Amino acid sequence: MQTILGANGQIAEELTRELYRSFTHDIRLVSRNPTKVHDTDQLVRADLTDAEATARAVEDSEIAYLTVGLPMDSQLWERQFPVMMRNTIDACARYGTRLVFFDNTYMYPGTPVPQTESISFEPNGRKGRVRAKIATMLLEAMNAGSIDAVICRAPEFYGPGKTKSLTSSLVFDRIKAGKRPFVPVSAKTLRSLIWTPDASRAMALIGNTPDAYGQTWHLPIDPHRLTYAEMIGVAEASTGRRIRYTVLPLLTFRLGGRFIGQLGEVQELLPRYRGDNIFDASKFTTRFPDFAVTSYQEGISEILG
Repeated sequence: MQTILGANGQIAEELTRELYRSFTHDIRLVSRNPTKVHDTDQLVRADLTDAEATARAVEDSEIAYLTVGLPMDSQLWERQFPVMMRNTIDACARYGTRLVFFDNTYMYPGTPVPQTESISFEPNGRKGRVRAKIATMLLEAMNAGSIDAVICRAPEFYGPGKTKSLTSSLVFDRIKAGKRPFVPVSAKTLRSLIWTPDASRAMALIGNTPDAYGQTWHLPIDPHRLTYAEMIGVAEASTGRRIRYTVLPLLTFRLGGRFIGQLGEVQELLPRYRGDNIFDASKFTTRFPDFAVTSYQEGISEILG
C-alpha cells in the first residue's frame, strides 16, 4: 500500500497517476474530501491535524507521501503545518512506514546564489519560517533514526490543470484567457520553474528507490532557464500572436497588500524575483540520468495549446 496524504492538489493527482502507471495499483488517497483518480483507489477521509486520524490513514502503508497544501495564509500555516508534520512523523514511526515529504523553497534565501540541497535555510517571512521549521522537524527525526524518510524539494510550479503559483496566475493563465500578462518584479531575471507532472513523476521514482532515503533531493527542472520575457516569447511562438506584458514592481505588491490579503501574503517571496533564481537539480539528474525532463518550450506550448 502506498498512501498519499493531502490528495486533492495537482501534485497529488499526478503522483497518483504515476504510482498507478509505474509502481502499484494499491493506492490510498487521504484528505478531508478525497476523490478517486482510478477505480481501484482506496479513499480515506482524515484531518491530518488529528493525530489518531493520521495514524489510521497511515496504518498498513509501506510508503506515505506528504503532499498536503494550504491556502496562502500565514496564520493558518503556523497553526496547522507543524501539527500535521508531527502527526505524520509519529504515525510513520509507529507503523514503520517510509515517508516522502514534498517540500518547497520558501525557506531558502531570496538571492541569486545557486540553490543546492546543502544551502542554509534563511527564511524571509512567516511562511518561510514555518517551512524551515517542519523541514527541520523531519530532518531531526531522520537523523535520530526514528523514521526512514526523504525530502523532495521543488521550486515554483507551472503546469497543466489546476496548477497554482504566482507565475501561473499572473502570466500563463492570463495569456490563455487572452489577457495581458503581469510579470512580477522583473522580466529580465532567470527563473527556475518546475513542470508539475515532472515533479510528481520524480517524487514517485524517489519514493520507490530505497537508496534515495535519508536525503534531500531537488526535483528536476529544465536547466535551460528562461526570463519572463523569454517565456512570453515562447508563448508568442506557440499562440502565433504578439503578447504585450506589464511588469508589476515591488511597490505595487506593497501597496496592494494593504487592501488585498493575497498580495500581502506573497510579499515575502518577492525578493527572489529581483535577481536570477537558480535552483540546482544536478544531484537528481546525475542519479537518474534517464529521467525525461519537460522543456520550457514543451510545457508552455502544452499550457497554451
